Amino acid sequence: MEPRRLLTFRAVARQRSFSRAARELALSQPSVSQQVAALEREVGTRLLDRRPGGLLLTHAGEVLLEHVDAIAERLALATTQLREIAQDERSLLRIGAFATALAGLVPAAVAHVRARSPDVRVSVDEAPVEALPGHLLAGDLHLAITYQDAALPRREHPGLERRDLLREAFLVAMPADHPLAARREVRLADFAEDGWTAALTDGLIVRACRCAGFEPRLVSITSDQLAIRALIARGMAVTLTPQLLAEAFQDLALRPIAGGGPQRDVYALLPPGHRHPLALQALAALQDIAAALPAPRA
Repeated sequence: MEPRRLLTFRAVARQRSFSRAARELALSQPSVSQQVAALEREVGTRLLDRRPGGLLLTHAGEVLLEHVDAIAERLALATTQLREIAQDERSLLRIGAFATALAGLVPAAVAHVRARSPDVRVSVDEAPVEALPGHLLAGDLHLAITYQDAALPRREHPGLERRDLLREAFLVAMPADHPLAARREVRLADFAEDGWTAALTDGLIVRACRCAGFEPRLVSITSDQLAIRALIARGMAVTLTPQLLAEAFQDLALRPIAGGGPQRDVYALLPPGHRHPLALQALAALQDIAAALPAPRA
């Protein structure tokens, strides 16, 4: 299949119109129609149904479009990477991560990179974990740090390389004067009557409470760590906090969960194609930092 015809087909499929696709591609409408017709002859089946109300993809067209979308994404990423190589690729490193990693992992890794390359500029952006793979594939990031619940099946991301960093345990965060703060470790079930704060109504914290036999009474839904710390310090709520935030929550009582509690796997993602040399430096630093952290109890 000729690549130019594939990308023309993609424009028609997205626009559902030969004329709109022709305007998008700066081609004549007959040229666009001829390229799609030639592609249909190449694959030996119709890709589009021409109907009075517009164009519809056939089943074969839907299958092909999924592959062409992937090709178009890789071509766009290649363009970005080649442009960076042609310019000064070491001048800017773009890292994306979830909030906890930005507080507990990324700064030390950035400091390591800057110690070796003092002139480098580093952009560090927070993004939801579900958005990070797309930013990598689009060429917006050189390295991403994300996570998944360790109790769920291992998550792979098509087209990206996963590098595991650490398995992180969660601690119960409570006010310093909480009745259970004097214990060395606690059971989640002991907090069934407390108010809870969580980022999601069906996330890891809520699932852990349900596994402990109770439905948490959520008094706040937020991922803002300053707000969470304030709610807990004033006795309004308790929560589960990852080990990476333990230093930031020193004014609270943090206790391990008896018998072990929920854990998450923190890992890095690298894009396909060219690997930014400074991203590999940052990754090596992240791996060293993660290896120095205490392993969670089984």
